[in-house]
Amino acid sequence: MKRSTLIPLLLLVYLAVMSYIGRGEFQQGHYLYYFGIILGSLTAIILLHFTLKRRERLRRERESDTKK
Repeated sequence: MKRSTLIPLLLLVYLAVMSYIGRGEFQQGHYLYYFGIILGSLTAIILLHFTLKRRERLRRERESDTKK
């Protein structure tokens, strides 16, 4: 499994667990705080995924250039 898939997947599992643990904030009515943290975390995970995919693509291109 590629690093650009594995790391974000593990972070999504971590986010799911932390969202479950933090459900008390949601139950207390702090909806903006609860969903704001989740949305911010999801944004960071998605950006990380695309950054890692780009790095993998650049690494492949560099390796193919050195083989020629």
